[in-house]
Amino acid sequence: MKACIRDTAAALTAVSTAVVLAACGASTGDEPGEEDGPRIGLLLPDITTPRWETQDRPLLEKKIRQLCSTCAVEHANAKGDVALQQEQMDSMITKGVDVIVLVAVDARSLGPVVTKAQEADIPVIAYDRLAEGPISGYVSFDGKEVGRLQGRALLKAMGDKVPGAQIVMMNGDPSDPNTKSFEEGARSVLAGKVKIGKAYDTLQWRTETAHMNMSGAIAALGVESIDGVYAANDGLAAGSISALKANKVDPLPPVTGQDAELSALRRIVGGDQYMTVFKPFGPEAAAGGAMAVAAARGENLEQVATAEVPTRGGEAVAAVLLTPVSVTADNIGDTVVKDGLHTVRQICTPQLRAACDRAGLT
Repeated sequence: MKACIRDTAAALTAVSTAVVLAACGASTGDEPGEEDGPRIGLLLPDITTPRWETQDRPLLEKKIRQLCSTCAVEHANAKGDVALQQEQMDSMITKGVDVIVLVAVDARSLGPVVTKAQEADIPVIAYDRLAEGPISGYVSFDGKEVGRLQGRALLKAMGDKVPGAQIVMMNGDPSDPNTKSFEEGARSVLAGKVKIGKAYDTLQWRTETAHMNMSGAIAALGVESIDGVYAANDGLAAGSISALKANKVDPLPPVTGQDAELSALRRIVGGDQYMTVFKPFGPEAAAGGAMAVAAARGENLEQVATAEVPTRGGEAVAAVLLTPVSVTADNIGDTVVKDGLHTVRQICTPQLRAACDRAGLT
């Protein structure tokens, strides 16, 4: 999309930007009532993490249309490219959307264009990640609690090896503000109980980068010296586990995760991954959609918000902070299955039938 916009920019006016975006794969929001109702821009960060397109986007769109039948949602995905997301923000501002729901690729880099949106009287709702700049609202989960859940689970799984166990920390993308919260929460639980043999940041949350880093950790520390792996999300868990298996590590050390991806739940049932953190997408999308509609209508966001959070500049903004849930093989049925995220049939492939029976997933 980025190349498409650049190649046509010299020949097109701002009015035709929507046509360019459509040609490059973004939604232009051509829905009934678009000319009469509010227009809501939805900007997602990447396609590396499945949740954005498979969970958050459809749930947000559904909630928005439940609350506002005349609202049109205009969507674009930055595919991990900061410059592209800046262009997408500029496009939304040029078209004069009524509100932008933003999951920032890089919170700091998007700050100036968030300011530009404010100057154009377009409120920006930071979704899942606390973007920098003058945002109007924020919807997410308690990031430090996510890390604490991961840390507690890892300590429990390592059992008698604690205190004194050695772990590898596979943190997320440092440009994602949530990464720091996850790590701080985990370290607050792990401090004084484990030795962190190696710690890595993982640009763009890439699974293949986690695989590479874990291979390096194994080479540096030795196969027998890794008692646990703190992986900040399920993609990093997958990369870490694949590296451990490639290096013939058996049995596998406990590995954490986050997002309750279907592949992760299968790994948990099969014994390759110890846990994940379930952040129910429905409540987050419901809050995000409600906040977006309220902002588009010029209503007070405190009608939706249940809390406030400080921005980097120190100002408090209206926020909804939800509670995450720890998921292991013992409670998959009572959490992600009960909530409707995945079914037993989806999780329990024929190869996992015996393990599912042991876990009570029938």
